[in-house]
Amino acid sequence: MSARVLAGPPTAEALLRDAAQRAGRLPAVPHLAIVRVGEDPASVSYVRGKARKAGEVGLRSTVHVLPETASQAELLALIAALNTDDDVNGLLVQLPLPAHIAEAAVLHAIDPRKDVDGFHPLNVGELWAGRPSLTPCTPAGILFLLRHHAIPLSGTRAVIVGRSSLVGRPLAALLLEADATVTVAHSRTRDLGSVTRAADLLVVAVGQPGLITPDMVKPGATVIDVGINRVVDAQGKGHLVGDVHPDVAGVAGALTPVPGGVGPLTVAQLLANTVHAAELQAAGHLQSGTSSGDRGEFVR
Repeated sequence: MSARVLAGPPTAEALLRDAAQRAGRLPAVPHLAIVRVGEDPASVSYVRGKARKAGEVGLRSTVHVLPETASQAELLALIAALNTDDDVNGLLVQLPLPAHIAEAAVLHAIDPRKDVDGFHPLNVGELWAGRPSLTPCTPAGILFLLRHHAIPLSGTRAVIVGRSSLVGRPLAALLLEADATVTVAHSRTRDLGSVTRAADLLVVAVGQPGLITPDMVKPGATVIDVGINRVVDAQGKGHLVGDVHPDVAGVAGALTPVPGGVGPLTVAQLLANTVHAAELQAAGHLQSGTSSGDRGEFVR
């Protein structure tokens, strides 16, 4: 068996086309504000990529840069100003932040209606209450990938390896809402292989290269590899690998590659979330996720 490759870039393009079409039906072009603190090279690159992709699909974006030495109060003041700016539909603060700034305080300060990263406690609560609106981008992108490729979800036995608040936990909520039977495994799970071998759908997001080997995968299962790990080979050359061993391709029915799998969908979903935030605001919703009619809008 050779697994079907669930490539991220063409799927992300489908999501972006949908977002662009929806944006075109709005009274104004959706506007994403991105805040970056400091000059961390990875953060600079990520923010540049997000702004560039926003422009490619016809959205507006503004990048606000504070120095590494900026105080928490200065950052919170900028967030407060962007919260009250009616011209801004989506707002994100690029992580990680300098050590002297409390990440939780910053994320909680973002208006949940503009929280396109989906990290605000109100949006997390709405997700677990079965009323998802603005949802963390990687889990929502994974769900779009599965539906785009017609991977069955209802009644599926799904196993997620990893319980982070960025991927594992919100994805569990989304899959439960899609009527999957969900198990979340983690570093304390005993006999991990016996758990993963029961999965029709296996999602791995732990940051451990090659953790999942072929003997841990049910033949024909769909495997989503969220891990991105930089390793150095015997010749001293660095390259990216996932949490799933490459030989799993001989057992799985479908598999996301690394790189070129889930990564592009995260940025695409961020822009889809920006459009959805603008839709909610244009419709006059006072609080994200308050209308049951909005369920699932971010995964069309």
